[in-house]
Amino acid sequence: MTSTDLGTDAAIEARIDDLLAAMTLAEKAGQLTQYFYFGAAVDRDHGDLASASENTIGGVEGALARGEAGSLLFVTNPAEINRLQRLTLEGNRHGIPALFGFDVIHGLRTILPVPIAMAASWDPETIEHGQAVAARESRAVGIHWSFAPMVDIARDPRWGRIIEGAGEDPYLGSAVAAAQVRGFQGAGLGTPERIIAGPKHFAGYGAAIGGRDYDEVSLSDYDLWNVYLPPFKAAVEAGAGNIMTAYMDLNGIPASGNRWLFVDVLRKLWGFDGFVVSDANAVRNLMTHGFAADLTDAGVRAVEVGVDLEMAMADPAYGYLPKAVEDGLVAEEAIDACVRRVLRAKLLLGLFDNAYVDEDRAAEVLSDPAHREVARVAAERSAVLLRNEGGLLPLPADIGSIAVLGPLADSKRDTLGPWCFDFDLDETVTVLEGLRQRAGDGVRVDFAPGIRPAQRHFASMFDMFPGNAPEDPGESFDDSAELQRAVELATGADVAVVVIGEWQNMIGEAASRSSLELPGRQLELLQAVVATGTPTVALVMNGRPLDLRWAAQNVPAILDIWYPGSRGGSAVANLVFGDVAPGGKLPFSWPRTVGQVPMIYTYTISHEPANQAKRYWDEESTPLFLFGFGLSYGSIEYADLALDRTTVGAEDSATVSVQVANTGDRSAEEVVQLYLHQRHGTASRPVRELKGFRRISLEAGESQTVEFVVGPDERRYWNAAVRDWVLDTSTFDVYVGADSEASLTASFEVTG
Repeated sequence: MTSTDLGTDAAIEARIDDLLAAMTLAEKAGQLTQYFYFGAAVDRDHGDLASASENTIGGVEGALARGEAGSLLFVTNPAEINRLQRLTLEGNRHGIPALFGFDVIHGLRTILPVPIAMAASWDPETIEHGQAVAARESRAVGIHWSFAPMVDIARDPRWGRIIEGAGEDPYLGSAVAAAQVRGFQGAGLGTPERIIAGPKHFAGYGAAIGGRDYDEVSLSDYDLWNVYLPPFKAAVEAGAGNIMTAYMDLNGIPASGNRWLFVDVLRKLWGFDGFVVSDANAVRNLMTHGFAADLTDAGVRAVEVGVDLEMAMADPAYGYLPKAVEDGLVAEEAIDACVRRVLRAKLLLGLFDNAYVDEDRAAEVLSDPAHREVARVAAERSAVLLRNEGGLLPLPADIGSIAVLGPLADSKRDTLGPWCFDFDLDETVTVLEGLRQRAGDGVRVDFAPGIRPAQRHFASMFDMFPGNAPEDPGESFDDSAELQRAVELATGADVAVVVIGEWQNMIGEAASRSSLELPGRQLELLQAVVATGTPTVALVMNGRPLDLRWAAQNVPAILDIWYPGSRGGSAVANLVFGDVAPGGKLPFSWPRTVGQVPMIYTYTISHEPANQAKRYWDEESTPLFLFGFGLSYGSIEYADLALDRTTVGAEDSATVSVQVANTGDRSAEEVVQLYLHQRHGTASRPVRELKGFRRISLEAGESQTVEFVVGPDERRYWNAAVRDWVLDTSTFDVYVGADSEASLTASFEVTG
C-alpha cells in the first residue's frame, strides 16, 4: 500500500500496521527520537549545547541513514533539509521520512510581535493570520512542525517566559491558544502550507516557584483545572497535532513522567489523539529529578505514560528501549503505541509522498512582501496606549522636530524580540527608522542613545546564538557626554520620544528577573529628558510589566509597543502619527512593584474587602494598570446594558447587550469586555472573571451594539469540595466595559 492510497483513517492505520510489523525494535526506538542538529546556527565557541550538537552530527546522520532517527530540530536551510531527508529515505529500509521541527514562536523570516503582544491585540483573527504566515514560511523551507504555541498561564512577571504566552487569564489564554493552532494548522494536518502546532508546556510550567525558570511547581487542583489547563484543552479542541511536556516537577511528580497528566487527562478525558514530545532533554531529566534511576528507567517511564518522541541533545534515553524490552522492563506494545502516533502524523502531513522542498519556491515565499504587511498590522493592533495626558498623541503632521532617544530606539535585534533565529536584520525597521520614514524630509528627527545598553548579570546558554547579546559600545562611549547630548536634543525638539524597556536577551527562556526595574540608566535618561520641559512620549519595548511608577506620574504619553517585529518601526510610526488608532489591551495586571507579585484581577472576596487596596502598609495593593486596560485616540462611552432575561435554567443562556459609542473626533479601537461574578454557591468565586470580549472599530460619532451570550460554559467551574465541574444555582452579576473594572452592571438568577 502506498501513501497515495491513504484516503481513509482505516487505510492510514493499515499502513501503520504494515510498517510496525516490519520494523525492528531499534528502528521503532529511532522513530521515537528527535535529535538537535544545529549545523551553523550557533556560535561553536560557546556552550554545551553547541558541543553536544557537534559531537553528535555524524552520529545523527548515521542514525537517519539506518532508520534509527525519526525527527530533527533546528534545521531551516531548505537545501540542508533536502539533503538530510534524502539521506533518510535512501538509507532506511521502510522509506519513512524524517519530521523536521523548529521553534517558530513568533515568525520564521518575517518576525511577528512577540506572543504576549499578539495576545494584547485581543484579536483572534490577527493572531491566526500571523501564525498562518509563520506556517507558510516554515513549510516552504521544509519545517513540518512548530514548538508553539506556548499556552502556559503566567501570573508572575519575574518569569521570563511570560513573553511567550497570553498572560494571566485562562479565558483570554484559551482564545489565543485556539487561534494560534488554527493559524499554524489550518483545517487540519495535511492542509497545504501549514504545519503541526505543538502547544506547550503540559502542564503548569508558568507557575514556577519564585518566577524562576525550570523550578518546581505546586498547584492546587482548583488552579490546575480552572486556570492552567483550560488553554491546553482549547488547543486540543482546535485540533492541535502535538503537545510538548514541561520540564519541572508538578506537585512532586516530574511533568514529563506524569501518568495522570498524559493518560488520564490528555488522552482519556480530552480524547487527544496526536503525539506528545518531550521538551529538550526532559526524558533524561527524569533521572536528574531523582525520579528515574537511570536512562533506561527514564525511557521506560516516559514511554509508558505516552511521551511519544524524545527531544534529545545526545545519548537519548529512548536508545535504551530495545534492551529494556528484551529485559522485560517495558512491553513492545507500549512502544508501538507511541510509534503509531508519530507515523500517523507523518502520513497525515503527506510526507511519504512529498518529503522534499522546492528550494526555489522557498526563496519566493520567504520574500513575500504581503507577509511583512501582516507583521506590520499585527504590531499596530498589539500596541497598548497606557497614558495620553492632554492628547499628546497622535503627533501633529506639521510638527517641526522630534528627538528620538534611548539605545533601544535603533536596535534592530531588540526590535525583533527574543527566541527567533532565522530573521533578516537588513529588512527590520527600527523605531528610529520608522519615525524618520513617516515624518518625511520636512521634519527634523535627531537621535541619541543617551546611555549604553544594559548587560545581563549572568550569561545564558542562549547567548551562543549570533547577535543575541547587545554590543557594549566600549570605552569610547562617554556616558556623561552621551546623556548630556540626549538632553540637549530633547531641549531643542518639539517632542521627545524615549524608547525604554528590556534588551531582548533579558527575557525569555532562562531569563527570569528578581526585579522589574528598568535595566541600566534608563530611568535616569527618562527623568533627565522630562526635566527639560519638552513634551515626552515613552515607548515601552518589553515582554513583561516593568516598574513604571515614576513614568505613570510624570510622562504624559506612554505607549507599550512590546517587541514589535520585522516591521515594528513602521507600525510604531503609524500609531504615533495617528494613521491608525491604538486598541490593544493588557493581557495581565501591571503591578506597581515586584513586591506585589503575583497580582491578579480574579481574586476572591476575602476578609474586609473594603480594605482590599490597603493590604500593604507601604504601597497600594492595586495594580498600576488594570488587566484589560488600554486607551485609544477616540472617546469611548458605554451605555444601555441589557439582559434578554433575568432568570435562566441551569443549562440555559442569557444574552447581554451594550451600546458602545465613540464620542470623540477621531476614529477609535476598543475591546469590549464582559466579566461575570457568582454571588454565592458551593464554593467562593472570584470577584469577577473574563467571560467574553470583542474588538471593534468605531469612527468618530459611531456607535455599535455588542452582544454576548452567557451560558453554562461561562458559569461552569471546577469545585475543590466535590472534585468535579459544577453549575451552581445562584445570582450572577454581569459587568461590561473597557477593562477589568468594567462599571456597567446587571444581574440574573440561575435556577433549577
